[in-house]
Amino acid sequence: MSNRIDTVLFDLDGTLINTNELIISSFLHVMDHYYPGEYRRDDVLQFMGPPLVDSFQSLNPEKTQEMVDYYRAYNMQMHDELVTPFEGVDEAVKALHERGIKLAIVSTKRHDMVLKGLKLMNLDQYFDVVIGLDDVERAKPDPEPLNKALDALGSKADSAIMVGDNHHDIEGGKNAGTLSAGVAWTSKGRDYLNMYQPDYMLENMSELLKIIEESGS
Repeated sequence: MSNRIDTVLFDLDGTLINTNELIISSFLHVMDHYYPGEYRRDDVLQFMGPPLVDSFQSLNPEKTQEMVDYYRAYNMQMHDELVTPFEGVDEAVKALHERGIKLAIVSTKRHDMVLKGLKLMNLDQYFDVVIGLDDVERAKPDPEPLNKALDALGSKADSAIMVGDNHHDIEGGKNAGTLSAGVAWTSKGRDYLNMYQPDYMLENMSELLKIIEESGS
């Protein structure tokens, strides 16, 4: 690929903002209610990333929506208390914005909850385009949400990069024809993410600036 990168698509949870404790706590809240004593912290990591409906459907098809609602009520209540920033993210995103790089969020989270997280971390000022789960028919790794973000930005896939902490982000990028970057701070571990062969593995978000500077050269 010789095109210069002018667009960055970001996942939100576990990538730009540290929602790991919130998500783990929310899943454990559900599991302790429906399956008391059966799930520990490590057991719920498998559910992080996909849409909630998919995770709970695999556990209990008859109570999927009930479990989703139970999760969301707790998640909303505890959101501001448990969400924290990742070091260096704010500075890197601000720098990208100031350099005129087009930015969007592509998340498997509901649009309103994406905005809630962005506003809490004061990142909302940098993103004019947000694609949440309820903005599309098919979630990542389907290319639909990435394509929708690219269209909204007036960008092309071959000049964009998808950045995320889960295999859905890496595969979504590949399916949409963008470059992809994993983040080494993923809760599932960098070795897990490397199995999906992202084009880059970021040790910190500032490395994106160098990748963009060197692109197209």
